[in-house]
Amino acid sequence: MAEHRQSKKRRYIAWGAAGAVVVAGGGIAAQQSMAATAWPAQKTFTGRAFDACTAPSTAAMKAWHTGFYGAAAVYIGGKNRGCAQPNLTASWVKSVNSMGWKLIPIYVGAQPPCQTGSNPEKMTAANAASLGVTDATDAVAKASALGMKAGSPVYLDMEPYDITNKACNDAVLTYVRSFSKTLRAKTYRSGYYGFSSSSAKAIATATNKTDLPGNLWYALWDKQNTTTADWPWGSTQYTDHSRGHQYMVNSKESRGGYTITVDRDAWDAPVAIVG
Repeated sequence: MAEHRQSKKRRYIAWGAAGAVVVAGGGIAAQQSMAATAWPAQKTFTGRAFDACTAPSTAAMKAWHTGFYGAAAVYIGGKNRGCAQPNLTASWVKSVNSMGWKLIPIYVGAQPPCQTGSNPEKMTAANAASLGVTDATDAVAKASALGMKAGSPVYLDMEPYDITNKACNDAVLTYVRSFSKTLRAKTYRSGYYGFSSSSAKAIATATNKTDLPGNLWYALWDKQNTTTADWPWGSTQYTDHSRGHQYMVNSKESRGGYTITVDRDAWDAPVAIVG
């Protein structure tokens, strides 16, 4: 998602300065057990997805529905969301869903205190837990307003940071746990986007897996359309349709007369429940 959540300059500065939780197999059960109400059945998509900084027009989405991509990631909110979303409305969601598209909601929440560059929202050790609650509550409100129903996932976007900085990493894990726990309490599934070398690694290798996300979307730009062959961690982690892999970025592609710069994803994980 190069330059989608942060500016390209800020993102690569942060990535250069950087040196995710794993719920194996039973991730869905763990999320269900924390909910106050019965969970809707999970909606899963397996195939190729794309994410673009701005949600394309309905005409573009129709032209792009050729079978190559089956799902599209959309930035539903967060103070660090990098692009305006003039097309992203409840009507748009309903229309593209009727075309057959599956949608992947992304929320660009607070970023690490040690991350290089400026962001509108950064967490601190003191406010990480409370900010996780506030941001998750906002994420659910945004998803719901778009017609993404309870049982849908929300993928929290965490850009690269120095995970060897213990104080910083501890703050991130506190925030992520709070965000995920709040999502689940509101009957939304918890997902996480991060880099295999840093932010996703922090989640996947955390010793204490309490309240960590049940679905992991890892950025590893190796151009391999797979969620298994290059999976960086234990084979029993994030099984049962809980993985996404961003394998290529800044791919300028044209379909049906519409050209869009996208990032490509291999997907085997939950998508939004719409309709």
